[in-house]
Amino acid sequence: MNDDRRSRVLRAIVEDYVATKEPVGSKALVERHSLGVSPATIRNDMAALEAQGLIAQPHTSAGRIPTDKGYRKFVDTIDEIKPLSVAERRAISRILSHPVDIEDMLERTVRLLADLTSQVAVIQYPVRSREKFRHLELVDLGANRLLVVFITDSGQVDQRIVEMRTGIDEFELGTLRTLFNSVLDGRALDDVAPALRVLDVPATLAAPAAIVAEVVAELASGRRQERLVMAGTANLARSSGGIYEHVAPLLEAFEEQVVLLKLLAHMSADGVSVSIGHENPESLATTSVIASNYGTEDSRASLAVLGPTRMDYPTTIAAVRAVSRYITVILDK
Repeated sequence: MNDDRRSRVLRAIVEDYVATKEPVGSKALVERHSLGVSPATIRNDMAALEAQGLIAQPHTSAGRIPTDKGYRKFVDTIDEIKPLSVAERRAISRILSHPVDIEDMLERTVRLLADLTSQVAVIQYPVRSREKFRHLELVDLGANRLLVVFITDSGQVDQRIVEMRTGIDEFELGTLRTLFNSVLDGRALDDVAPALRVLDVPATLAAPAAIVAEVVAELASGRRQERLVMAGTANLARSSGGIYEHVAPLLEAFEEQVVLLKLLAHMSADGVSVSIGHENPESLATTSVIASNYGTEDSRASLAVLGPTRMDYPTTIAAVRAVSRYITVILDK
């Protein structure tokens, strides 16, 4: 009985602190929540929660705030995720419908998640485990410049402008285009660079072919690298009096992306995962991360929302879950 009541007290403290940003006292709990006990009993329960490391006293105020351990207990005992409103579901459908391409869909997704949660949203580019080369286009831009366009079977397009040492005529350009496409046709991206290392080209085209081959190998490798799209960094300034503590290391983590990618890989699982405060790497130790996988069987990636540990977890979990499911349906079409 005591454990059940203390769980309800902890839930009330979390909800009030998230809503007000102020430490929560026993009197406020009695006034705002139907806990059915006296303030003295609530104070005893708060003392027990503090002894368990679930809440703490930030200063001389009589109020308490949740610790990382307290937030974890709260999240693990959420028995019902708040459903999105009709307006929120309609917004997801409207914003994510009919994207121009994968880049457009990812940009829309992170902006939508950032708006729905008022936090920072990130999404990882889906990486197909069996992605293959489809076509290479070479376009003469004049002034010894060449546009190299690299296209995969998933419809992904990457391009690069390269400086050639000498000019190249249309016949030579066509010869290179035909040669590269015939050698690389249908190859997995992992096989592109090895195939180019043994490319047999006419001696007169050896120099331009070497330049193009180097660029194509980089583009193929880049397609397999994990990348992130991000939105909502301005939301970092909306916590605790307008300034989110430890913004600098967090922004550095966003900039490098390596920390985030490793964390998302560690969190990857079916459904929604939550990592809170010191469960994260040091640069994200004041942050909570709510992540979910999305995509098809051979093209999986992650999306996530990041914000202060003082976060509306039920609402954010619901948003992450709904958006990940929606874009999975889009990709599966």
